[in-house]
Amino acid sequence: MKNLIIITGMSGSGKSVALEAIEDTGYFCIDNLPPILIPKVVELMESTDGKMNKVALGIDLRGKEFFDDLIQKLETVLNNESIMLRIVFLDTDNERLVSRYKETRRSHPLNEGMPLLEAIKKERELLDDLKGRASVIIDTTELSPKELRDRIFTLYSGGREQFFAVNVLSFGFKHGIPIDADLMFDVRFLPNPFYIPEYRPLTGLDKEVYDYVMKWQDTDTFYEKLYDMIKYLIPQYIKEGKSQLTIAIGCTGGQHRSVALSERLAKDLLEKFAFSINTTHRDAMIEGKVHEQD
Repeated sequence: MKNLIIITGMSGSGKSVALEAIEDTGYFCIDNLPPILIPKVVELMESTDGKMNKVALGIDLRGKEFFDDLIQKLETVLNNESIMLRIVFLDTDNERLVSRYKETRRSHPLNEGMPLLEAIKKERELLDDLKGRASVIIDTTELSPKELRDRIFTLYSGGREQFFAVNVLSFGFKHGIPIDADLMFDVRFLPNPFYIPEYRPLTGLDKEVYDYVMKWQDTDTFYEKLYDMIKYLIPQYIKEGKSQLTIAIGCTGGQHRSVALSERLAKDLLEKFAFSINTTHRDAMIEGKVHEQD
């Protein structure tokens, strides 16, 4: 089967960097392709004997006059049994996008007399349907170009896709909701180690805090139901063609409860499944340094 990857997302979110990284893994890459030409690319992939087995296309609103055709063209490819289609959507929060445009002094594709922030919001609305069809969503708000390249290379290294990857992310609601989460769970109802003075500067990575979070019946009941659901959902996501699943677990500050539960979930999934399991604690060190409430 031949592999076709669509790199798309918000303008300024790092699509050029991602496309270059995929090219380094052995894909033939075309940037800024008008969506109307996607069927032609598919024809070439099918007609060339082994010469275009792996193709990546960069598509964004620079070709906005053709963009309305994109969903229709992608549906056609999805129905083609000889092509494995993956859509990688890069997202970044509005504040960071405004900052990047001011730094580069480039014009936004939709900047037709409207303020920059309004153009970004309009683009987000136009891309909402496409984002919902993505196989992988990567939040580049806090990623450097090198980190984005590393993320892409992890997914597509060696010239082939990993079968599947699960990212377990702990976070604090007070620091903002992660925009690239596929599943999100709120554990603020569990007993809070913050109110134990000796646990306050620690995190869920510390055994004392981990044991405290796990000793409650409410924790056991919640975790049992969570783990059973995740075990059921992962094969369904794989069946739908996703290559990555991000599970976000949040508490107030992202220091104690969410960290402990994320660690437990990642460990159990690693024992259950053979594919890559990655754990990230987004806010644990922030809270651990300033000793704010979890």
